Amino acid sequence: MSPFRQIAAFGSLALLGFAVSASEVPQIVKATLLSNAIQLDTRNVKPGPVTFDVHNSSDDKMTHELVVLKTELPDDALPVRKGRVAEEKFRKIGEVEDVAPGKSKKLVVKLAPGHYVLLCNKPDHYSMGMHTSLVVAP
Repeated sequence: MSPFRQIAAFGSLALLGFAVSASEVPQIVKATLLSNAIQLDTRNVKPGPVTFDVHNSSDDKMTHELVVLKTELPDDALPVRKGRVAEEKFRKIGEVEDVAPGKSKKLVVKLAPGHYVLLCNKPDHYSMGMHTSLVVAP
C-alpha cells in the first residue's frame, strides 16, 4: 500500500473512532436539592450516559448529597435503619457527596434500562422527603 493510501486509510479510521452514536451523547438531568425534597427537571431518560447537574438550593443551610440506586422499590419504600437507607442492599450506581448550600457538583454515570431511586442519605434526610424516582427506558 502506498504511503498516501496508508495515511488516507488511517485518517478514515481516526474519524470513525470519533463517531458517537446518539445513545452515547450524555443526557443532562438537573437535580435540585431542597430542604425536604429532590426535584428533577425530568424523571425519564434513555439508556446510556447521564450527567446529573446537582445543585443544593436548600434554605436550611445544610450540606446534602445525591445517591443513585437501582431498585424496583418505590422511592418512598426503601428500608431505613438509624436514619439512613441501607445502600448496601441495592445496586449503587454513583454518588455526589457533600454538596454545600448554594454549590453545585456533577455526577456522570451510565444507566441501563430500569427504575432508579435518587436520595440524600445524610442522617434522617431520606425520612424528611429527600428522595425521588427516575425511569430509564428506550
